[in-house]
Amino acid sequence: MLSREELERYARHIVLRDVGGPGQNALKNARVLVIGAGGLGAPVLFYLAAAGIGTIGIVDDDLVSLSNLQRQVVHTTHDIGDAKVDSAAAAIARLNPHVAVERHAVRIVAGNAIELISQYDVVIDGSDNFATRYLVSDACFFAKKPLVTGTLGTFDAALTTLRAHEHTAAGEPNPTFRCLFPEPPPPGSIPACSEAGILGALPGIAGSMMALEAIREIVGFGQGLVGRLLMIDTHTMRFETIEYAWDSGNPLSGKSPTITDLSVHENP
Repeated sequence: MLSREELERYARHIVLRDVGGPGQNALKNARVLVIGAGGLGAPVLFYLAAAGIGTIGIVDDDLVSLSNLQRQVVHTTHDIGDAKVDSAAAAIARLNPHVAVERHAVRIVAGNAIELISQYDVVIDGSDNFATRYLVSDACFFAKKPLVTGTLGTFDAALTTLRAHEHTAAGEPNPTFRCLFPEPPPPGSIPACSEAGILGALPGIAGSMMALEAIREIVGFGQGLVGRLLMIDTHTMRFETIEYAWDSGNPLSGKSPTITDLSVHENP
């Protein structure tokens, strides 16, 4: 049940017909895991906390650096040198004391991914590399958890929602991350943020939308991004959505799957 203070805090949600008291209670009872407390993770964490998610888990093994602060708004100058999970947890506590934060100051790898993800209802992947995105999406498939995942470029971003462990109304499996991106880009083909740069406000746009998708998944309103990729181009201020579907040849959930556990992600 919501306390009197929570009723006032979330009043603008509660008066929404598509959310209301039941939806706000669902948010309070939800457990969301955010992978990465960086550019995408920062706005995700702020908006999940403001929305009243009951428990937020944060996975990040990095420390706050000065160059992070141009876009990673959950951290401040005072936090430089601190663990990002600690800095983010402190910011969430200042914003909303009703939110519990579980800090995981580790790198998500094949050996801990299922254990971490299984503890939560929804996963949001704000990592900055394709290896982690494939690992997390595969782990969510095996753990049967919905996943909101996003990517950032210099002036562009994309996001989608995966419920790859479920089926469509027609009985066909929902698509996986591997249906959308069958192969990762060749090593070195996509320059790192430190080399190519990134528009500081861009993660705020994409991260806020990822938080919205997670809230939608929990409350259950509207049409989400399952089977749809939302692409954002801030150079031309264009938003486009493309549809994608299950690939029967994908190695995870296809007709002849070759990936049956996370061992494919283990270092040789």
